[in-house]
Amino acid sequence: MIFPRALTIAGSDSGGGAGIQADLKTFQELDVFGMSAITAVTAQNTTGVSGVYPMSPEAVKAQIDAVGSDLGVDALKTGMLFDAAIIAAVSERITAWGWRNVVVDPVMIAKGGANLLQRDAIQALIADLLPLAAVVTPNIPEAEALTGIKITTMQDRRIAAERIMEFGAKAVVIKGGHAEGNVVVDLFYNGKEFEEMSGIRIATRHTHGTGCTYSAAITAKLATGATLSEAVHTARDFIQAAIEESSTLNLGKGHGPTCHWAYRRRVGV
Repeated sequence: MIFPRALTIAGSDSGGGAGIQADLKTFQELDVFGMSAITAVTAQNTTGVSGVYPMSPEAVKAQIDAVGSDLGVDALKTGMLFDAAIIAAVSERITAWGWRNVVVDPVMIAKGGANLLQRDAIQALIADLLPLAAVVTPNIPEAEALTGIKITTMQDRRIAAERIMEFGAKAVVIKGGHAEGNVVVDLFYNGKEFEEMSGIRIATRHTHGTGCTYSAAITAKLATGATLSEAVHTARDFIQAAIEESSTLNLGKGHGPTCHWAYRRRVGV
């Protein structure tokens, strides 16, 4: 038996709450061996991003090929890809390796407001990467940027999910954290039916890296052989626990990280 293996292709977060660091923590907590291809190094902490230093497309490709040629990949996720050239490089290598369990987290803006995806790269994301995705996991602002649809209602979200599917993705999760209300509702659409997944909104400033962690949890479960529905539901429970127990860390002066080990403690594994 080969141990489940998951690859994250994303940026490094020096503060440890998001990006590659959050992904690898999540993989570990869900009993999956994590590997990485770094697209950019960021200088950031809970108060914001002070620098972004992208890798060359060739360096990103070399990392992906090093993993694929030796260790193997059961599922992968993409996070911060920075620009069109890196998106093209990543998409080309995913296609070349024939990987299917691809989770695309269209990271565009950091919690503090810094742009993590160049504006002209959005079309490259749509044209090159979304057709390879088993599931895409935008938040509401990212879904608006991808589709051009202003999202204020659940019906708007449904229309946006259908539009994203038209780009070639196999499924969509539009996360609801940016919407108003005491209940956060995530919309899951598999091309046939919509499902609303709810959780109580937690009053906390410690939400840095929630999108990265959510998509990493989906990736980890897909690597173990779970169905997409099972993976999405586990990820929803994982991030809810991580946010609910984020105050146990209480790190930083700004948007602090979540508690990546909360889910494991709850389920007792």
